[in-house]
Amino acid sequence: MSVPGAWYLSLAAVLFTIGALGLLVRRNVLVMFMCIELMLNAANLTLVTYSRMLNDIGGQALVFFVLVVAAAEVVVGLGLVVAIFRRRRDATADDLHILKG
Repeated sequence: MSVPGAWYLSLAAVLFTIGALGLLVRRNVLVMFMCIELMLNAANLTLVTYSRMLNDIGGQALVFFVLVVAAAEVVVGLGLVVAIFRRRRDATADDLHILKG
């Protein structure tokens, strides 16, 4: 018994919507990074679902590139957050002007 592809696409749409709303509503930088990761994983789920539905390996290959970009985003983003947390105890998106020097 196989799960239809439309269910996976619906789940990806819900995950992307939760990530986008979280990114727009929250001001904490760590929560914003988690929301971006959630949106990237929703896009990955969409690519894998279409790849499976079309019997093409291209979508699954593209997922590896998205994962590399997500890993680079986490490294740079967490480096900035750690730099802010060293100066202050809390970090919001408005505090990035501290890093100008």
